Amino acid sequence: MNLPDAFRSLPDLIRDHAAARPDAPALTTGDEALTYRELDALMDRVAAALQRDGAEPGGTLALCGAACNAYLVLFLGALRAGLAAVPLAPGSTPGQLAGMVRDCGARHLFTDGETAAALEDQTLPQALCLRRFDDDEGPTSWRHWLAPATTTPQPVTLQPDQAFNIIYSSGTTGTPKGIVQPHAMRWGQVRRAATAGYGPDAVTLIATPLYSNTTLVVVVPSLAHGGHVVLMPKFEAEAYLSLAERHRATHTMLVPVQYRRLMDCPAFDRHDLRSFRFKACTSAPFSAALKAEVLRRWPGGLTEYYGMTEGGGSCILPCHEHPDKLHTVGRPAEGHDVRLIDEDGHELPPGPDTVGEVVGRSPSMMTGYHGQPAKTREAEWFDAEGRRFIRTGDVGRFDADGFLILMDRRKDVVISGGFNVYPSDLEAVLRQHPDVADAAVVGVPSARWGETPVAFVVLRAGATDDALTLRDWANTRLGKTQRLADLRLCESLPRSAIGKVLKRDLRDAYGSASA
Repeated sequence: MNLPDAFRSLPDLIRDHAAARPDAPALTTGDEALTYRELDALMDRVAAALQRDGAEPGGTLALCGAACNAYLVLFLGALRAGLAAVPLAPGSTPGQLAGMVRDCGARHLFTDGETAAALEDQTLPQALCLRRFDDDEGPTSWRHWLAPATTTPQPVTLQPDQAFNIIYSSGTTGTPKGIVQPHAMRWGQVRRAATAGYGPDAVTLIATPLYSNTTLVVVVPSLAHGGHVVLMPKFEAEAYLSLAERHRATHTMLVPVQYRRLMDCPAFDRHDLRSFRFKACTSAPFSAALKAEVLRRWPGGLTEYYGMTEGGGSCILPCHEHPDKLHTVGRPAEGHDVRLIDEDGHELPPGPDTVGEVVGRSPSMMTGYHGQPAKTREAEWFDAEGRRFIRTGDVGRFDADGFLILMDRRKDVVISGGFNVYPSDLEAVLRQHPDVADAAVVGVPSARWGETPVAFVVLRAGATDDALTLRDWANTRLGKTQRLADLRLCESLPRSAIGKVLKRDLRDAYGSASA
């Protein structure tokens, strides 16, 4: 089925596939499979149940747990009712989860058993309907909540500028920022995906979590084009390879640390992976050496995407087409305007020697941070003609052929296992300890996670705690993806003349001491 030129929503495209190819596979998790007919009918029942409960277009539905068919059924059913889906990270602390539920205004929260237990002591909205999607039989299960079979919801016409989803940035202090992404952004991704070989014969293997934009950028086009999505709730290298061979996977999205683990898996070369046509990577630095190894050992193309959950300008590197550019993140995508600005926000002239902060503009931009207009303005930059761009916080330069080379991350974000960890959040937690006078957190290389956070702490006079005790104290207060791999005590932190902590010096010192 060819996509129309004009905007069409994902729920409507799924309805089209259900009518044209009702028995074609849509979703599979383990031994549980749904055809397009079954998926479409369940989406109707979800939308009808939401309308029965008083939900109206413009509302939100929150989800938190491991990937499974029910998760996506609820996500997609919410869209059909005109709601925005709000996928939350299970690795967040209970306080963070409760704060995000309150912030997004969700009246429905669907979780797994572990998340439901973690929220028992949290203050949640009194009117919140909390159900489990990992339980098909119990009284709190999502199936007990569903509208009866064959129920159809009141039709809702979705608009391009309407919120598709809200994805929350990570954070420990206060409420993380909710990034609002419209249907128009997802439609743009669906249209561009036609060139990546998505279609009714595509089988997309998903081994990244559904709360990540990394995952949605391949799940949405896969379903929009009528393909088969195979979900892997938890990544494990040999199990991934077995699933890929069993389902004859054609498409996948992985973060660099997953590629590294697959390349290191002793069983890798014993699996038949010739069915792959398209492999993608994003979310973290992807070394040129690892790209080259994947190209050499794994059949099919390899494409790296550089961009932000907030949207803006993205760069694309088809590694198989440009083996001499593996040290770059590619050129701006079609229709994307990527520029460089200086520290004062002035646009820099093009040229291979020009280094500046990367800003971008495209149809794939967030509407803004949910309920935080000041934070939204901080993330925006406007050119001389008043056009809106999104600031990345990354520093880079373009080579003579227009390929972007990243130099550093201005915000010092640690990207661990493909997820952003903000050092300032971890530092704030450490400073809550009565024995801590000062603290700084940096990212260091990790074979397992790509990067991992390490803390440097200055103790107050007379303090008695040791480094291991402090690290364990902090980790009990941090989310799973934020936990410190190491903590070093020091007499002082290196600072510049204006008092800024020199984090590069800390990284270098840690590397030298660990060598």
